[in-house]
Amino acid sequence: MSDTASIPVSAPSLHTPFHDAHLAAGARMVDFAGWHMPVNYGSQIDEHHAVRRDAGMFDVSHMLALDLVGFDSTVWLRALLANDVARLARANVPGKALYSCMLREDGGVIDDLIVYRFDDEHYRIVVNAGTAAKDVAWMRKHIASRGFNVSLTERRDLAMLAVQGPKAREKTWLALPELKTGSETLPPFSGVQIGDFFIGRTGYTGEDGFELTLPAARATALWQALINAGVKPCGLGARDTLRLEAGMNLYGQDMDETVSPLDSGLAWTVDFSDPARTFSGRAALEAHPAAHVLLGIVLEERGVLRAHMPVLTAIGAGETTSGSFSPTLEKSIAFARLPLNTQAGEKVEVEIRGKRLPARTVKLPFVRHGKVLA
Repeated sequence: MSDTASIPVSAPSLHTPFHDAHLAAGARMVDFAGWHMPVNYGSQIDEHHAVRRDAGMFDVSHMLALDLVGFDSTVWLRALLANDVARLARANVPGKALYSCMLREDGGVIDDLIVYRFDDEHYRIVVNAGTAAKDVAWMRKHIASRGFNVSLTERRDLAMLAVQGPKAREKTWLALPELKTGSETLPPFSGVQIGDFFIGRTGYTGEDGFELTLPAARATALWQALINAGVKPCGLGARDTLRLEAGMNLYGQDMDETVSPLDSGLAWTVDFSDPARTFSGRAALEAHPAAHVLLGIVLEERGVLRAHMPVLTAIGAGETTSGSFSPTLEKSIAFARLPLNTQAGEKVEVEIRGKRLPARTVKLPFVRHGKVLA
């Protein structure tokens, strides 16, 4: 799942329950979608490597958890989301998670989100910080339009912390040994409630780990316990380079309300398998198949790839959507929306400040579980 800093905010920044801990740790703070958040605590590259090689933690409390309860919960979600939550019931794993886009009727992406299913009448939804207000407004409008029997509760009383890396689970259990028994056999992309903690084996880095949700009052104690266990605090900068290497979209850059998920490398999240299921945006997607492909780009010379740079291929032009220096590859990388028949492994050129530099296309992700795949 992604998050966005693309929405300008004029109001004073909001603080998460970890705010004082960030300041005490020497974080450089920035305004991010209306929240005062750490961009780094010193070296962004060191934080990136900590997650790839050991364990790092990110405050994600600016994102919004929503509790969905009611007789029509499953029916409503099947009508709301492009992916089909019926797959969660078929999996028969309590707490199983699903990644999906929530679409406008014209097929544009309102947001991407994660849904955890506890049973057919109880779900948890986690949405991005910068889109939270419009997401909730869209959801409530969708509930009211057909009189669905559900209630949607915003859980701003909770704190959320992602602990990521090859040693993330081990160090979480060192900090909180009472969580080990209940989470040791938790499958990837699933969650479980253990006492005050909801533990999701999910993340936005391409590494294993947990996303921990807990009462806000317990946030400071959790932070210190993880510090004592050797988990490195990490900021938004490392989170962005990690998700880019892992091939994970960022809302507001790689997709938004003007772009179809079919043109954003997210066709795998759109479930057309049930012809009787009518979800928001389905008709538009069926009427307008993909016109582009989203691939990775690796720059072959020195330079920095950013968003909105022209990419020249043998069959036409495209552009980068996200880009940065990859600490793991030690090269500049990007996502690029390219003509539909562009293939991985092709030579292309990227225009940077009026110069065309050689690059190659690759299948995403660039890195997963510490292994370079590009």
